[in-house]
Amino acid sequence: MTRYIEISDDIRNKIVASFYQQGQQLPKQMELMEEYQTSRMTIQKALNLLNMEGLITAKKGTGTFVSKKIPPQFFLDSKVNQFTGVTDHLRGKGRLSSEVISFDVRFPDEVEVEKLQIADEDPVYDIIRLRKLDKEPILLEYTIMPLKVIPNITKKILNQSIYYYIQHELTLSIGSAVRRIHADRPDAYDKQYLECKEIDPVLEINQVAYLSDGRPFEYSQTRHRYDKGDIIFSSPIF
Repeated sequence: MTRYIEISDDIRNKIVASFYQQGQQLPKQMELMEEYQTSRMTIQKALNLLNMEGLITAKKGTGTFVSKKIPPQFFLDSKVNQFTGVTDHLRGKGRLSSEVISFDVRFPDEVEVEKLQIADEDPVYDIIRLRKLDKEPILLEYTIMPLKVIPNITKKILNQSIYYYIQHELTLSIGSAVRRIHADRPDAYDKQYLECKEIDPVLEINQVAYLSDGRPFEYSQTRHRYDKGDIIFSSPIF
């Protein structure tokens, strides 16, 4: 990852964690250069990126400040290349809870066989969960996982964090993911569980996630309320 994007991510995370409060002045550029052991140009690029996102403002002759009015949904934003799981992403932002709508084991269909690189006789978990933050619905998760890769999932695990179970109980390392993101109209489940109205748009993310050894372990679709955070993409500027 480009250095200035790493720095902007770190400062953004500090704003989310309230290390830097809304309205607070950020350290001067010379201090940031020393903290991150980089050049003034790199720091300026990082700050420009945060300024474009509306997170900071520069006051001539005074310094750079965290914006005083940051929309609440910003704190639910996630990076397009963030694969840490919902529980880890929303830690410290409120009380996250999960409602298991359905949990079954079945044989995969043709698409799931292709996406997960398994045989048609390899059973998979079929999971639907509603995720809430401070009792407010934020997203619906439709998850397919092969039992031979991620064994022994229970409802107790589903009510907590599957990714924590994978990393800390199964001691597997999560690698990368391929995502396709698009907008959609609300379906019956969106209206029932996400409390969407007929005209509310829904952000849908389709994902195949891989372990660090290259094995696919998850084929999923998440349906997000339009007003509960954005997906952020940062690209190097040449």
